[in-house]
Amino acid sequence: MTEELRQIVEGVLLVFAALFPIVNPLGGAPIFVAMTSRCSPPERAALAWQVTINAFILLLASVATGTYVLELFGLSVPVVQVGGGLVVSALGWQLLQDPSAIERPAPETLEPKRSRAFYPLTMPLTVGPGSISVAITIGANHPHSVRSLLTNGPAILVGVTLVAATVFVAYRYADRLGRIIGETGMSVLLRLSAFILLCIGVQIVWNGASALLRTLPV
Repeated sequence: MTEELRQIVEGVLLVFAALFPIVNPLGGAPIFVAMTSRCSPPERAALAWQVTINAFILLLASVATGTYVLELFGLSVPVVQVGGGLVVSALGWQLLQDPSAIERPAPETLEPKRSRAFYPLTMPLTVGPGSISVAITIGANHPHSVRSLLTNGPAILVGVTLVAATVFVAYRYADRLGRIIGETGMSVLLRLSAFILLCIGVQIVWNGASALLRTLPV
Protein backbone atom coordinates (compact mmCIF):
# COMPACT_ATOMS: atom_id res chain seq x y z
CA MET A 1 0.00 0.00 0.00
CA THR A 2 1.42 3.36 -1.01
CA GLU A 3 1.78 6.21 1.44
CA GLU A 4 -0.92 8.25 -0.27
CA LEU A 5 -3.39 5.36 -0.25
CA ARG A 6 -2.67 4.66 3.40
CA GLN A 7 -3.35 8.30 4.27
CA ILE A 8 -6.63 8.20 2.35
CA VAL A 9 -7.76 5.04 4.17
CA GLU A 10 -6.80 6.51 7.54
CA GLY A 11 -8.61 9.72 6.65
CA VAL A 12 -11.79 7.82 5.72
CA LEU A 13 -11.72 5.94 9.00
CA LEU A 14 -11.10 9.17 10.93
CA VAL A 15 -14.01 11.01 9.30
CA PHE A 16 -16.40 8.09 9.70
CA ALA A 17 -15.37 7.35 13.31
CA ALA A 18 -15.72 11.02 14.26
CA LEU A 19 -19.08 11.69 12.60
CA PHE A 20 -21.01 8.40 12.86
CA PRO A 21 -21.45 8.30 16.68
CA ILE A 22 -22.72 11.88 16.88
CA VAL A 23 -24.93 11.67 13.76
CA ASN A 24 -26.27 8.44 15.31
CA PRO A 25 -28.72 7.38 12.56
CA LEU A 26 -29.77 4.31 14.54
CA GLY A 27 -30.88 6.48 17.45
CA GLY A 28 -32.66 8.94 15.16
CA ALA A 29 -34.55 6.24 13.23
CA PRO A 30 -37.40 5.81 15.78
CA ILE A 31 -37.90 9.58 15.92
CA PHE A 32 -37.90 9.71 12.11
CA VAL A 33 -40.65 7.07 12.02
CA ALA A 34 -42.69 8.98 14.61
CA MET A 35 -42.34 12.28 12.79
CA THR A 36 -43.40 10.69 9.48
CA SER A 37 -46.20 8.52 10.88
CA ARG A 38 -48.78 10.13 8.59
CA CYS A 39 -46.69 9.44 5.48
CA SER A 40 -47.20 6.49 3.18
CA PRO A 41 -44.29 4.05 2.68
CA PRO A 42 -43.29 5.63 -0.67
CA GLU A 43 -43.44 9.11 0.87
CA ARG A 44 -41.33 7.98 3.84
CA ALA A 45 -38.81 6.40 1.47
CA ALA A 46 -38.64 9.66 -0.52
CA LEU A 47 -38.14 11.63 2.70
CA ALA A 48 -35.38 9.25 3.81
CA TRP A 49 -33.58 9.80 0.51
CA GLN A 50 -34.02 13.59 0.71
CA VAL A 51 -32.75 13.67 4.30
CA THR A 52 -29.75 11.62 3.19
CA ILE A 53 -28.93 14.08 0.42
CA ASN A 54 -29.37 17.04 2.78
CA ALA A 55 -27.18 15.41 5.43
CA PHE A 56 -24.45 14.66 2.88
CA ILE A 57 -24.43 18.26 1.62
CA LEU A 58 -24.45 19.73 5.13
CA LEU A 59 -21.61 17.56 6.39
CA LEU A 60 -19.48 18.03 3.30
CA ALA A 61 -20.06 21.79 3.31
CA SER A 62 -19.22 21.98 7.01
CA VAL A 63 -15.92 20.19 6.48
CA ALA A 64 -15.00 22.19 3.37
CA THR A 65 -16.21 25.70 4.16
CA GLY A 66 -17.41 25.70 7.76
CA THR A 67 -14.49 27.64 9.19
CA TYR A 68 -14.77 30.31 6.49
CA VAL A 69 -18.54 30.73 7.05
CA LEU A 70 -18.03 31.18 10.79
CA GLU A 71 -15.27 33.72 10.17
CA LEU A 72 -17.54 35.60 7.76
CA PHE A 73 -20.22 36.06 10.42
CA GLY A 74 -17.76 36.44 13.27
CA LEU A 75 -18.93 33.27 15.03
CA SER A 76 -16.95 30.72 16.98
CA VAL A 77 -17.51 26.98 17.22
CA PRO A 78 -18.44 27.20 20.96
CA VAL A 79 -21.17 29.74 20.15
CA VAL A 80 -22.54 27.40 17.47
CA GLN A 81 -22.48 24.58 20.01
CA VAL A 82 -24.42 26.56 22.61
CA GLY A 83 -27.06 27.83 20.18
CA GLY A 84 -27.47 24.54 18.37
CA GLY A 85 -27.41 22.51 21.57
CA LEU A 86 -30.35 24.50 22.86
CA VAL A 87 -32.30 23.64 19.69
CA VAL A 88 -31.49 19.93 20.06
CA SER A 89 -32.44 20.02 23.74
CA ALA A 90 -35.75 21.69 22.93
CA LEU A 91 -36.60 19.02 20.36
CA GLY A 92 -35.65 16.22 22.75
CA TRP A 93 -37.71 17.80 25.55
CA GLN A 94 -40.74 18.15 23.30
CA LEU A 95 -40.53 14.51 22.25
CA LEU A 96 -39.99 13.36 25.83
CA GLN A 97 -42.91 15.33 27.27
CA ASP A 98 -45.48 14.97 24.49
CA PRO A 99 -44.50 12.50 21.77
CA SER A 100 -48.09 12.47 20.54
CA ALA A 101 -47.53 16.01 19.23
CA ILE A 102 -44.97 14.55 16.88
CA GLU A 103 -46.73 11.26 16.15
CA ARG A 104 -50.06 12.84 15.26
CA PRO A 105 -49.43 16.39 14.02
CA ALA A 106 -52.22 18.65 12.94
CA PRO A 107 -53.30 18.16 9.32
CA GLU A 108 -52.25 21.63 8.27
CA THR A 109 -48.65 20.91 9.29
CA LEU A 110 -48.40 17.92 6.99
CA GLU A 111 -48.34 19.82 3.69
CA PRO A 112 -46.06 19.98 1.99
CA LYS A 113 -44.43 16.93 3.56
CA ARG A 114 -41.17 17.46 1.69
CA SER A 115 -40.75 20.84 3.38
CA ARG A 116 -40.04 18.93 6.59
CA ALA A 117 -37.13 17.08 4.99
CA PHE A 118 -34.65 19.80 5.95
CA TYR A 119 -36.19 21.07 9.18
CA PRO A 120 -36.52 19.27 11.49
CA LEU A 121 -35.72 15.89 9.90
CA THR A 122 -32.26 16.80 8.58
CA MET A 123 -31.40 19.57 10.99
CA PRO A 124 -31.28 19.26 13.93
CA LEU A 125 -32.48 15.61 14.11
CA THR A 126 -29.86 14.06 11.81
CA VAL A 127 -27.13 16.66 11.37
CA GLY A 128 -27.19 18.82 14.47
CA PRO A 129 -24.76 21.38 15.88
CA GLY A 130 -22.60 18.62 17.33
CA SER A 131 -22.12 17.01 13.93
CA ILE A 132 -21.48 20.37 12.29
CA SER A 133 -18.94 21.43 14.92
CA VAL A 134 -17.09 18.11 14.57
CA ALA A 135 -17.11 18.45 10.78
CA ILE A 136 -15.81 22.01 11.02
CA THR A 137 -13.05 20.83 13.37
CA ILE A 138 -12.03 18.09 10.92
CA GLY A 139 -11.78 20.62 8.11
CA ALA A 140 -9.89 23.15 10.21
CA ASN A 141 -7.25 20.64 11.28
CA HIS A 142 -6.21 19.78 7.72
CA PRO A 143 -3.42 21.86 6.17
CA HIS A 144 -4.60 23.81 3.15
CA SER A 145 -2.20 22.77 0.43
CA VAL A 146 -2.40 21.03 -2.94
CA ARG A 147 -0.89 17.82 -1.56
CA SER A 148 -3.29 17.84 1.38
CA LEU A 149 -6.22 18.41 -0.96
CA LEU A 150 -5.26 15.40 -3.10
CA THR A 151 -5.11 13.08 -0.08
CA ASN A 152 -7.66 14.50 2.35
CA GLY A 153 -10.23 15.48 -0.27
CA PRO A 154 -11.07 11.91 -1.35
CA ALA A 155 -10.92 10.71 2.26
CA ILE A 156 -13.41 13.33 3.40
CA LEU A 157 -15.70 12.64 0.44
CA VAL A 158 -15.73 8.88 1.02
CA GLY A 159 -16.09 9.23 4.79
CA VAL A 160 -19.04 11.60 4.54
CA THR A 161 -20.61 9.36 1.88
CA LEU A 162 -20.40 6.36 4.20
CA VAL A 163 -22.05 8.30 7.03
CA ALA A 164 -24.83 9.46 4.70
CA ALA A 165 -25.32 5.87 3.51
CA THR A 166 -25.89 4.71 7.08
CA VAL A 167 -28.48 7.46 7.48
CA PHE A 168 -30.36 6.25 4.42
CA VAL A 169 -30.33 2.60 5.49
CA ALA A 170 -31.43 3.42 9.05
CA TYR A 171 -34.26 5.76 7.99
CA ARG A 172 -35.37 3.83 4.92
CA TYR A 173 -35.94 0.62 6.86
CA ALA A 174 -36.88 2.12 10.23
CA ASP A 175 -40.57 1.30 9.67
CA ARG A 176 -39.67 -2.40 9.46
CA LEU A 177 -38.10 -2.09 12.89
CA GLY A 178 -41.37 -0.59 14.10
CA ARG A 179 -43.34 -3.54 12.78
CA ILE A 180 -40.95 -5.99 14.43
CA ILE A 181 -40.96 -4.51 17.93
CA GLY A 182 -44.59 -3.35 17.86
CA GLU A 183 -46.33 -0.15 18.93
CA THR A 184 -45.40 -0.49 22.61
CA GLY A 185 -41.77 -1.18 21.79
CA MET A 186 -41.65 1.81 19.44
CA SER A 187 -43.14 4.03 22.16
CA VAL A 188 -40.49 2.91 24.64
CA LEU A 189 -37.73 3.28 22.04
CA LEU A 190 -38.99 6.73 21.07
CA ARG A 191 -38.93 8.00 24.65
CA LEU A 192 -35.49 6.50 25.19
CA SER A 193 -34.22 8.12 21.99
CA ALA A 194 -35.82 11.42 23.02
CA PHE A 195 -34.07 11.30 26.39
CA ILE A 196 -30.73 10.52 24.72
CA LEU A 197 -31.35 13.39 22.27
CA LEU A 198 -32.02 15.72 25.22
CA CYS A 199 -28.82 14.59 26.92
CA ILE A 200 -26.85 15.09 23.71
CA GLY A 201 -28.22 18.63 23.47
CA VAL A 202 -27.24 19.39 27.06
CA GLN A 203 -23.76 17.94 26.47
CA ILE A 204 -23.31 20.10 23.35
CA VAL A 205 -24.39 23.19 25.29
CA TRP A 206 -21.99 22.32 28.10
CA ASN A 207 -19.08 21.78 25.70
CA GLY A 208 -19.68 25.17 24.10
CA ALA A 209 -20.29 26.96 27.41
CA SER A 210 -17.15 25.44 28.95
CA ALA A 211 -15.05 26.66 26.02
CA LEU A 212 -16.56 30.14 26.30
CA LEU A 213 -16.01 30.27 30.08
CA ARG A 214 -12.33 29.47 29.61
CA THR A 215 -11.98 32.63 27.54
CA LEU A 216 -13.14 34.86 30.39
CA PRO A 217 -10.43 36.80 32.24
CA VAL A 218 -9.62 35.39 35.66
